[in-house]
Amino acid sequence: MYSLGIDVGSSSIKVSLLNIEKGTCAASATNPKVEMRISAPEKGFAEQAPEQWWHYISEGIKQIGTTCDLRKVVSIGISYQMHGLVAVDGNVNPLRDAIIWCDSRAVGLGEEALEALGKDFCLEHLLNSPGNFTASKLAWVKRNEPELFSKVWKFMLPGDYVAYKFSGEVATTATGLSEAILWDFKEGKTASCVLDYFGIPTSLVPDIVPSLGIVGRTTPAIELEFGIPTGTPISYRCGDQPNNAFSLNVLSPGEIAATGGTSGVVYGVVDVPKADTYSRVNTFLHVNNTQSDPRLGILLCINGTGIMNSWVHRNITPQLSYPDMNVLGATAPVGSDGLCVIPFGNGAERVMCNKNVGARLMGLDLVRHSQAHIVRATHEGIAFSFRYGIDIMKDLGLDPGVIKAGNANLFLSPIFRSTLATLTSSRIELLDTDGALGAARGGALGAGFYSSPAEAFSSLSKIGEVQPEESWKEPLEEAYGRWKEALGA
Repeated sequence: MYSLGIDVGSSSIKVSLLNIEKGTCAASATNPKVEMRISAPEKGFAEQAPEQWWHYISEGIKQIGTTCDLRKVVSIGISYQMHGLVAVDGNVNPLRDAIIWCDSRAVGLGEEALEALGKDFCLEHLLNSPGNFTASKLAWVKRNEPELFSKVWKFMLPGDYVAYKFSGEVATTATGLSEAILWDFKEGKTASCVLDYFGIPTSLVPDIVPSLGIVGRTTPAIELEFGIPTGTPISYRCGDQPNNAFSLNVLSPGEIAATGGTSGVVYGVVDVPKADTYSRVNTFLHVNNTQSDPRLGILLCINGTGIMNSWVHRNITPQLSYPDMNVLGATAPVGSDGLCVIPFGNGAERVMCNKNVGARLMGLDLVRHSQAHIVRATHEGIAFSFRYGIDIMKDLGLDPGVIKAGNANLFLSPIFRSTLATLTSSRIELLDTDGALGAARGGALGAGFYSSPAEAFSSLSKIGEVQPEESWKEPLEEAYGRWKEALGA
């Protein structure tokens, strides 16, 4: 038996088949082979056609179908880029390209809503500022495209649209509504306060279904196109960052998942709702949240992490591969001999209260410092930004002992991961999984082919483990102090 997992990113779409009995990946495909097109009709805009997502999903399914029998697919799980807006008419056709997560056109509307509703009210009920999330994007459509808005029958998140393409059923999840800043955590229901403020009819909100559990079944058209049997359950759906945490078996309070790609993300689970006063981190419903057993995900996003490392690679060590760059950095001393890198050079940083503080190289000594020092200071500086955000998360009740991550991107750097482990006094576990495979596990669990999360993740393979380096503790704390001073924090 197989479970099909789909991970809809903004750069590419990956589909994977999980062998449910063995708990291993049977096949996978990623499309397109170059980055997926993002349209930017104006500065700050970012749009993608929902039909483009379905095209590459279809391509991927057909590719894995050349080596595996898709008639053995018994469940489907979906992970998707968070905070996007898909507006559809009564025939469930998209009325415009989707406004995706990195589009910033609605920032002002979110700020207006925060002011009008009241900061204290928003933090108490929404646990977030309305900000640049799905609700504000829909309000932008209402204000700037009124004729189009009048034709909107329902709005969906990207994963809702994909689920519809499989099942013919239009629905969303409470988890998804929390990602849209349309969930009232205090009342435990759709945030009518936000809808009312923006003048958005409640009728535009789809029916709410669970994130984990059978919520739809595939149509005969899906069997005709792919060979997946009619009636196969769609049984898991959540945003990419909650799904990354789920993929790493981060489901209980105190557990943390981290990624270090172009941007860096730390996602921790708590069971008591609490908001950051400055909205530097955001809180959403986690995929396994229930009324009786609350599970909330605190999300820290840092724009300038892997992109800082790639800048150094291109401009400081272009002759080296990334592995050789890591080896070079290790020849510099812990603390980089006073050299300090501020990595925030990829736009406004939410963790810095939406300020664009820029990237900086501080304390450069033209006699003592070399390429090796710059590489090490970069990896340490990125780890310092993680520590800075995790300290904020601690104030919300999260105290990590273990950080789980995939063995990829920045977590391939011994300097970065050992610095992070030491500064947070946490053990880092490196696990062999990805978003599509995690969604496939979620689909199998939601459809009942695994009896519990423990069974679902029993075959999850640990690649390695990183412990804090006690001899690094003092010089790193001193370096971190200099880093915060340079940052003005």
